[in-house]
Amino acid sequence: MSSWDKTVVWLATGFYTGNIPWAPGTFGTLPGLLLCFFLARLPLSASILVVLSLIALAIWIAGEAEKLLGQKDPGCIVIDEIAGMAVTLLGLPFTLQTVLAGFVLFRLFDILKPPPIRIVDKKVHGGVGIVLDDLIAGVFANLVLRIGILLVS
Repeated sequence: MSSWDKTVVWLATGFYTGNIPWAPGTFGTLPGLLLCFFLARLPLSASILVVLSLIALAIWIAGEAEKLLGQKDPGCIVIDEIAGMAVTLLGLPFTLQTVLAGFVLFRLFDILKPPPIRIVDKKVHGGVGIVLDDLIAGVFANLVLRIGILLVS
């Protein structure tokens, strides 16, 4: 494997957090929280641009890593969780409560895969398929968080 290929796998696995044998998706979400910490300090328009760029990069990286690893949607690819977590917290305050609730909600939606997440997960393949179900889970989690914030305010 070339150094470029190793870099692709390193990014796809969330700096190797996806190689943790137990709950790689959960551990792979953690680098996304660090990204969200920095995104929360940017103007919303800049955060949106960064997240859209991350999504495009994640789709490409996930697709390339899937080919390099020779498996369909291997569990070690977690760049999709990073992108999904970024969508979950996009435009929301980065507080302990929001981060914890967002993390739990995102993981629940990602694991349980309610419709349409399950349908996308089964029918869409390649880099787009790897990432898209997590993006939808992130949108669901973001909307639930916003509703929760409105109800508590």
